[in-house]
Amino acid sequence: MNASRISLLLDGQPDRIVIYRPRIGADLSMFDPAKVQIIQGFKPDHDAFADAGFDVRVAPEGVFDLAIIAVPRSKAEARALIADAASRATTVIVDGQKADGIDSIARDLKKRGGNVRVESKSHGKAVAFEGGSFADWENHGPLTSVAGFETRLGVFSADRIDKASQLLIGSLPDKLPSTIADLGAGWGYLSRHILERDGVKALHVVEAEHAALECAKVNVTDPRATFHWADATRFDPKVRFDGVIMNPPFHTTRAADPALGQAFIMAAARLLPTHGQLWLVANRQLPYEAVLSEQFAVVEKRADTGGFKVLYAKRPLRTRA
Repeated sequence: MNASRISLLLDGQPDRIVIYRPRIGADLSMFDPAKVQIIQGFKPDHDAFADAGFDVRVAPEGVFDLAIIAVPRSKAEARALIADAASRATTVIVDGQKADGIDSIARDLKKRGGNVRVESKSHGKAVAFEGGSFADWENHGPLTSVAGFETRLGVFSADRIDKASQLLIGSLPDKLPSTIADLGAGWGYLSRHILERDGVKALHVVEAEHAALECAKVNVTDPRATFHWADATRFDPKVRFDGVIMNPPFHTTRAADPALGQAFIMAAARLLPTHGQLWLVANRQLPYEAVLSEQFAVVEKRADTGGFKVLYAKRPLRTRA
């Protein structure tokens, strides 16, 4: 979200503003926090804006003079946010980089919106419009994958079973430790299958994206599951786990960030006692083995196929006090 582009489209300071999906680091200094409602379901970003004094929610409430949308990675989600904003606000501004697909969105808005204005700067565009017809872009509720799981717009792998997660499930032993955490659980594919293994007495489903966690609550109905809306890298539960299973994310934008998956590995080591075990799946090229060896006494590769690898580690070298 580029403040300089957006400021060129503003005429004064609106009294009621809603901003959809801004990320940590977005410059909102042009706005009075008392006038702004921020819509953000990603827990780290949600908490950062709340700490900065903004009213942060996972879904919008009310009507507004101005709505601003920071274009998300999913085009379908972007369209649904635009439709919602257009139904609530007098003026809507959609902002994003070329890599986010803002050019195609701008073309669509010119065909649908009224009084469309565009400002181009810093390899991106801000597009302002008023009115228009967006009924066919509205979010019409949950999606359902062919495997019978509920998913929603904007969650990872919303329209398919992730192949890496499938490989991980196929590589797990028949019997698992009694108390397990699924870190970055998404909409619950791994969690449901973990609960089908022998030995599991409690599963903690940890997910930072609110929409994905709400799907997981629908998809995983076993009473042994407990759900946590939390940043896995900072998760601090009141229990200690015997095992961690995860398909860690490696990007929050379109650019890959291996440090994110490495942070998940360090979190797993912190959450596990000396007898703890970790199973994870990752793209083959991601450099996780070094940090695993720094955090665990034993590291093994359990599978390597289809561009993915399953890694196993046990006996963490750094544990919680």
